[in-house]
Amino acid sequence: MAVENKQVLLKGYIEAMPKETDMEVKVSEIMITNHNPPKGSSSILVKNLYLSCDPYMKARMQYYRRSYIPSFVPGQPIEGFGVSQVVNSDHPDFKAGDYVAGMTGWEEYTLISPNHIQQLRKIDLDNDIPLSYHLGLLGMPGFTAYVGFFEVCSPKKGENVFVSTASGAVGQLVGQLAKLHGCYVVGTAGSNDKVDLLKNKFGFDDAFNYKDEPNLVAALKRYFPQGIDIYFDNVGGEMLDAALRNMRNFGRIAACGILSLKNLSDPQSFYHLNNVIVKRLKIQGFIQSDYLHLFPTFLEHVTTLYKDGKLVYVEDIKEGLENAPSALVGIFSGKNIGKQVIRVV
Repeated sequence: MAVENKQVLLKGYIEAMPKETDMEVKVSEIMITNHNPPKGSSSILVKNLYLSCDPYMKARMQYYRRSYIPSFVPGQPIEGFGVSQVVNSDHPDFKAGDYVAGMTGWEEYTLISPNHIQQLRKIDLDNDIPLSYHLGLLGMPGFTAYVGFFEVCSPKKGENVFVSTASGAVGQLVGQLAKLHGCYVVGTAGSNDKVDLLKNKFGFDDAFNYKDEPNLVAALKRYFPQGIDIYFDNVGGEMLDAALRNMRNFGRIAACGILSLKNLSDPQSFYHLNNVIVKRLKIQGFIQSDYLHLFPTFLEHVTTLYKDGKLVYVEDIKEGLENAPSALVGIFSGKNIGKQVIRVV
């Protein structure tokens, strides 16, 4: 049986922030039979259900040899984390009907090779947990928050924690984990609605709209008169520079993302780097895949907290692959509220 397979293709490598026109939605055909994937290939054919929009994908749209993950291939479907259902399988560990989470194509159907299958995990259906949460709360962003906060920042009860892009897929969980750990937590976001979400939904002690602050150094001094012990940094740039000025001695900064960087040829300048020495700060960049041995512990811990009502999670779901380019582009200008997900329909 031949069925349509809608796909989102990268048209060519980008230089700056992604635009919708950098991508193309195309419809091809795929044969769905009992013989695909081919016998002996150890591959599986999946129907993609949900796809994740994540900031790291911008780097994959650029031609960058030194990245920890390869660039996308122009003319081919974009790749990203997804939740899928197995249609046919030639792999002993998966059977038709299984639900899986992992790297897949931005398309309706994807043939996943043995190399990528190693990164898949099965999902046990749970009526208390939406399938899409395996892209956020229980997926890469949630795991990033978990290892970044606990492993990189080594938090202590009573410490002062600052989180940038705090209403996003990672930040909302960092703040909640920090509160549960007994920390004082302030977050920042780019709209008053998001600030309200941080304070009244996620339980941050305080929050502010960075767009309303003409002087970020002064703003952080106001919210942290005693200084910042931990800064979970998702943006870099002026916010990181302001945080450096306001850190306490022996503070820790988890460098998770650099959303403020427009392109690789436009480096950022910092004026307060002397504080790294004077205050004996630790700044550590990290990638969640370096900590995959902790994923089962994370999954059990965060699932329990969510089911016990101690964590909440907010998603922003776009319907249809045809809206995927606008959804991805939107996360770089803050159009989403919460974790941006695409429902493949």
